[in-house]
Amino acid sequence: MNMDSAGQDINLNSPNKGLLSDFMTDVPVDPGVTARTPAVEGLTEAEEEELRAELAKVEEEIVTLRQVLAAKERHCGELKRRLGLSTLGGLKQNLSRSWHDVQVSNAYVRTSEKLGEWNEKVTQSDLYKKTQETLSQAGQKTSAALSTMGSAISRKLGDMRNSATFKSFEDRVGTIKSKVVGGRENGSASLPSPTGGGDQPLPGPAPF
Repeated sequence: MNMDSAGQDINLNSPNKGLLSDFMTDVPVDPGVTARTPAVEGLTEAEEEELRAELAKVEEEIVTLRQVLAAKERHCGELKRRLGLSTLGGLKQNLSRSWHDVQVSNAYVRTSEKLGEWNEKVTQSDLYKKTQETLSQAGQKTSAALSTMGSAISRKLGDMRNSATFKSFEDRVGTIKSKVVGGRENGSASLPSPTGGGDQPLPGPAPF
């Protein structure tokens, strides 16, 4: 019976269809309640209010610090301009400072230590030692082979110089050289003097 009367109240064709909407319109609504998110589980309302107040304070401090930092940067730029410091110099200084910050950072230090440990492990491993010994032995064998080859070539050249064929070739070259030099000397001695013979008079001028 009650369900039928409730259905009549919300029925659109019922003469009482406006009663529910009018009742909901008269109920006051708190905007703060609608905008507030539900409290985190495990926090009381007082704790939530305290955290919200602290959050607002921190955000306000962040805004203030940003404004102060911007003012300091403008003042720093003005000082650099008056001192004649170039932008490139400031960029180099910033890069150097950034690299220094990276070097002293925990991540860089841990990475350097880890690389040092890996390098020590690699150099102390049996495979690395065997490879180094093999390369050293190969280098020694190569040096010994080159030295032996050089000695063999020198000895072969010495044997060639002491051979009869090489000595005969040297004698022939020396004989040809002597003949060429002697022929040049004899040829230069038989050439006439540019001033003519001492006993022969110079010809006189031709008659007109």
